[in-house]
Amino acid sequence: MGEARALNKVVAGGAAVCLLVVGCGDAADDEGVTLRFAWWGNEHRHEITQEIIDIYEQENPHVSIETEYGGSFEDHWDRLATQVAGGDAPDVIQMDEQYLREYADRGALHSLDEVDVSEFSETAVANGRVEDELLAVTLGLNAPTVLANVDVFQSAGVDVPDDDTWTWEDFADVAAEISEGSDDVWGSAGPLGIAPFQVWLRQSGAHLATDEGELGFAVAEAQAYFEYFKDLLDAEVLPPAAVIQEDRAAPEEQTLSGTGREALATRWTNQAVGSAQASGASLELLRYPGRSDSDDDPLWLKSSMYLSVPATTDHPQEAQQFIDFFVNSEDAARIAQVERGVPPNMAVRELVVDDLDDLDAETVDFIEQLEAEEAEPEPLAPVGSSDFQPTVDRYLMEVFFDRLSPEQAAEDLVAELEGQLG
Repeated sequence: MGEARALNKVVAGGAAVCLLVVGCGDAADDEGVTLRFAWWGNEHRHEITQEIIDIYEQENPHVSIETEYGGSFEDHWDRLATQVAGGDAPDVIQMDEQYLREYADRGALHSLDEVDVSEFSETAVANGRVEDELLAVTLGLNAPTVLANVDVFQSAGVDVPDDDTWTWEDFADVAAEISEGSDDVWGSAGPLGIAPFQVWLRQSGAHLATDEGELGFAVAEAQAYFEYFKDLLDAEVLPPAAVIQEDRAAPEEQTLSGTGREALATRWTNQAVGSAQASGASLELLRYPGRSDSDDDPLWLKSSMYLSVPATTDHPQEAQQFIDFFVNSEDAARIAQVERGVPPNMAVRELVVDDLDDLDAETVDFIEQLEAEEAEPEPLAPVGSSDFQPTVDRYLMEVFFDRLSPEQAAEDLVAELEGQLG
């Protein structure tokens, strides 16, 4: 993988050297400090991040922050891989769980012990630890959800499912009822992203990967997943395969969900507001359907993203002070609200709840229910797993296009993912 190869160079270069130097040369002085900060996201995230930066610079006139706004997720990581390989990484970076262990294991991240996480939930802190060292500070908490388009349900005369009791059989029945009643609106466009597969695995007592960094599921679990959704496709509960493929490549505002033509959409909780804005529809967050043969709770709290400090920074103290402000400041919280997920700082979260609209407030309630239930977290994504999502998606589409049977796709998927883990 290109990302892994790029990071390997770091060990032989700047980061490895930096780790051998006590303090790594904190350059704070009276002449001021310039921090480079890189993140990905849409234009709205760019704007609110800049607002937070502006306030921080006003309160800390000796610090200047240069922004490196990455746009898409893929562009951010492609550019960062090149920067890290060249020993020229920014001082603060937006981090994702699928890259956290990969960067940590190569010594590319600085410890963040100076960031105050005393008001964070245990899960929010634990998600950013690697081998008991805090290397990433959670920016927001997230969970998988099924977004129900209430307007579609009302137009079809169908009740929104009771997510305390519904099963995958109910999901199929409800989606079929919606799809059968319209030529242009679908009950579901199929599972989007890796989260539906993770939910399916957790209901089988499995995971994508183990804590030891090995593949966490067998062929049987993947085959059952492929078979379930292929049956929905063949029954015309889902759109044709070509439509699904196009939908997956479209920006949210052009998807079936974003145009108000999908009743049940698999998303993350922090995507609910963007989806509602795109479609103009009233949305309700639902828990995933359960398995009639399993009592395993499929949901968990994910750190939607983190902030980390590369080991090569000349300003580890100032970088951590900026992160501390970003996650603990009341001003920052009021600006960010829940755009990056539900704030992990419980105290500042309470300050912003009253200012949220109904859907944002529903998102907070959804997350707090899972916090109260102490949902079992997912094992940290192992090195080599950053391509798991596109790989699972590719094999699902191979099944949808009848190029592979569910059984063959599952066998090939397991073999390929094991190869990615080495």
